[in-house]
Amino acid sequence: MKTRAQAAIVGTGFIAGVHAHAVRAAGGEVVAVLGSGPATTASGVEAMGAQRGAADLAELVAAPDVDVVHICTPNRTHLEMAQAALAAGKHVICEKPLATSVADARQLTELARTAGRVASVPFVYRFYASVREARNQIAREAAGPLWLLHGTYLQDWLAAREATNWRMDPALGGASRAFGDIGVHWCDLMEFTTGHRIIRLAAQLGNAHPKRGVGNDQAEPGTEDGAVVVFQTDRGAMGSVVVSQVSPGRKNRLWFSFDGPDASYSFDQEMPESLWIGGRDQNAVVMRGTDVFGQPASTYSRLPAGHPQGYQDAFNAYVDDVYAAMEGDAPDGLPMFDDGLRAAILTQAVVDASTSQAWVEVPA
Repeated sequence: MKTRAQAAIVGTGFIAGVHAHAVRAAGGEVVAVLGSGPATTASGVEAMGAQRGAADLAELVAAPDVDVVHICTPNRTHLEMAQAALAAGKHVICEKPLATSVADARQLTELARTAGRVASVPFVYRFYASVREARNQIAREAAGPLWLLHGTYLQDWLAAREATNWRMDPALGGASRAFGDIGVHWCDLMEFTTGHRIIRLAAQLGNAHPKRGVGNDQAEPGTEDGAVVVFQTDRGAMGSVVVSQVSPGRKNRLWFSFDGPDASYSFDQEMPESLWIGGRDQNAVVMRGTDVFGQPASTYSRLPAGHPQGYQDAFNAYVDDVYAAMEGDAPDGLPMFDDGLRAAILTQAVVDASTSQAWVEVPA
């Protein structure tokens, strides 16, 4: 019997392993893996439990037993790989950023629309039940009109001066690192949860270390360690987000507070089982799996209360929804290439605002 979806994964790093786990959890099978060379391909096949390795991209996308291609490679490769997969008639899941320029992201979005394939970007924080509950209550205007949207996304994996990564090179990762890598996640989550869209912003990009490296190999970083962005939305709210990849002790703290006159909603990705709801008379911490959560949130509550769900569970739910879309369903809130294009537009606006030190209008 044919599995629900037969997937090929390009890339063999951490996130490729997350994708492979999610493929199986969604009832799919990893049939092929392609790494950066024969050795990484072989190790990827073993690590991800794939049927085989592919010799190159052309072989992988042409394979008749591949339904969907998961692209988990450095940013600058996304354009070529997504183009090839869509041209071969495959569905595509492409890691963010969709592309390193707005023009390339727009080209891929239009190509996906023409191809008629499901083409998605893993903005997976949408798939926490607590986030869905906040979205549901905000849509019912339980908080009143939101007027203040604020938060942070903080990590520490690049906090050490000697820490290095390919993302630091603009030629590989794009003009923005911290905002382009994680700031776009926060902005996507804010717009998805609240229904607001950022229309104007101002930004400051900065670095914790003027130079990176060891000894005589130290050099100026090519991209930013952190960003501070203030913005206005199409519904009259104001907001801010602080982004950093050099905040010691913060491993992956995506946090938001969306505030109205009657209630505010706060979520912390490092403690994703709960949603904090603030009120003028009392506050509540609502746990996933309780009767308080409505149906939109319960759809993504896969385990009984007290059995923690985390990042991999959210990713599993995301891939499950992508495969449902491939089967003809239309799951609510599935992030598509359009959302990847939106992230590219916001990233360019942040870079422009930081360079000009002026407010920048964000194209619709």
